Amino acid sequence: MDIYSIIKKPVFTEKALNLKESQNKVVIEVHPDVNKVQVKKAFEEIFKVKVDSVSIINVKPKIKRVGLHFTKTKKTKKAIVTLKAGEKLDLIEGV
Repeated sequence: MDIYSIIKKPVFTEKALNLKESQNKVVIEVHPDVNKVQVKKAFEEIFKVKVDSVSIINVKPKIKRVGLHFTKTKKTKKAIVTLKAGEKLDLIEGV
């Protein structure tokens, strides 16, 4: 799998921004078929930073109501990437 197709997009939530500021962690959405090792290699190669650890979260689909019908949101996979001490990533500065 191509390293640019592993990482989809960063997650901009209050919790993700607090993790970045307090614990030097970055939350990203990744391809559903990847594992921790692939995420670590892709993140280090794309952003040129050293990664300490990676945690993976599988987000289950939620049931939403649209009028009289019920639909499901898509399932996703998120990765919480912990950067090594001294490393900094200006991916979401000013947001």
